[in-house]
Amino acid sequence: MKKRQVVVKRDASGRSSSTSSSMVRCVRYGECQKNHAANIGGYAVDGCREFMASGEEGTSALTCAACGCHRNFHRREVETEVVCEYTPPNSS
Repeated sequence: MKKRQVVVKRDASGRSSSTSSSMVRCVRYGECQKNHAANIGGYAVDGCREFMASGEEGTSALTCAACGCHRNFHRREVETEVVCEYTPPNSS
């Protein structure tokens, strides 16, 4: 099951323009990159392939249910999409 956090940012700059744009940013957290053998001088990861929030649906839980690590140990993937809406000027 993939969980995503979506942040929508709208252009509210107050400019009088015939276009409006919005930016949609999808953030996904991939595999865990925590080095579990750092204290003994080695390198070992636990194999957790995707961050799964340990809290209830819709909450911002920061602990992974699969590996128990904090979300910051997981690789962050950001997808940004800019949507522009254009309204042509009236030709009267």
